[in-house]
Amino acid sequence: MDLAEYRRAARAWLQDNTPTDESAEGDGIARAKHFMAKLYDAGYSGITWPKRWGGQGLTQAEERAFAVEARDFTLPTYVFSIGLGMTGPTLVDRGTDAQRERFLRPLLRGEEIWCQLFSEPGAGSDVASLQTRAVRDGDQWVVNGQKVWTSVAHHADWGLLLARTDVDVPKHKGLTMFVVDMHHPGVTVRPLKDMSGRANFNEVFFDNVTIPDENRVGEVDDGWSVAVTTLLHERLSISAGVGMGGQKDNPASLEALRQAVDTSDPLVRDQLVELHIRSRALALFNQRLAQETEAGLFPGARGSAAKLLLAELTLFQADLATQLVGPESVLADHPLAQAISLAPGLALGGGTNEIMRNIVGDRVLGLPPEPRVDKTVPFKDLKVGTQA
Repeated sequence: MDLAEYRRAARAWLQDNTPTDESAEGDGIARAKHFMAKLYDAGYSGITWPKRWGGQGLTQAEERAFAVEARDFTLPTYVFSIGLGMTGPTLVDRGTDAQRERFLRPLLRGEEIWCQLFSEPGAGSDVASLQTRAVRDGDQWVVNGQKVWTSVAHHADWGLLLARTDVDVPKHKGLTMFVVDMHHPGVTVRPLKDMSGRANFNEVFFDNVTIPDENRVGEVDDGWSVAVTTLLHERLSISAGVGMGGQKDNPASLEALRQAVDTSDPLVRDQLVELHIRSRALALFNQRLAQETEAGLFPGARGSAAKLLLAELTLFQADLATQLVGPESVLADHPLAQAISLAPGLALGGGTNEIMRNIVGDRVLGLPPEPRVDKTVPFKDLKVGTQA
């Protein structure tokens, strides 16, 4: 099937199968799982993932083609975005064959929901300062600690957990990655409301949670390198909108703003053109990164540049919407209110804009890194977070 035919088939399928009505959250999860199963069975989930592990084994060209068509639809896939864009690709890259066989196909079919357990109250931008401990006990690990700002954890079946396994070495060298069962009786999830009124974020507590060693991802104490893999996928997936659904109903989109404001004003047109240019530049940059990935050139730290561009674009979009529509755009019942209130979150989630600039400066532009006094200090000797 050539690419044009693939796009036509994808659009026809989306027109026939995308849900059009909204429902309550619980029903929404069931509806999302039903849709993901249909998406997978039709061949549009895991388009570039290896066939051996349940993917379609196609190229970035097909994935981009489907993404272009999906922009005109609102897909109920957000709850799967962490699995599709972050934890799943990490298992593809760094998991064992047994882990891939067990987890990837159910993830792609929407049978199981995933979350990512990195940030902590005392370790946000500095993830390597985390204090959640995993202690080995025979052929299993016992985990105690807390994570925070964990998206969709209240729906998750599994989580990718980064924990400290050695306090006698510098902070980056004593971490290990695990797959944790979110239904374990020692796991407590408490939703946190943000200023939009939604509760997609959570704080998660671990109280003597046992994890079999077979659920360890990568080598013991090599969790930071696995985490870097996850973070690279996270920033690429955020910038590309993996699993976020389409933009059809985004009230702050370029098309929506064109319908809501006076486009006869040349200054307004100039601002809308600027929005279009920024959006197009990000789309082309993401396309270039995808093509390089397909050619075997992993984008590395430039994924942080893509994530930074998206965060700045989203803030520009929200500011422009507020400016053009006026103060009423932030009132609770205005269609733009939620989009505007959510915009600052992208400058925080997945790494703050300041951290992204540091990464780009250090690892892409070759600028001198910020001074670090903790590089060779054992973690137990550091005073970080809530540690005395």
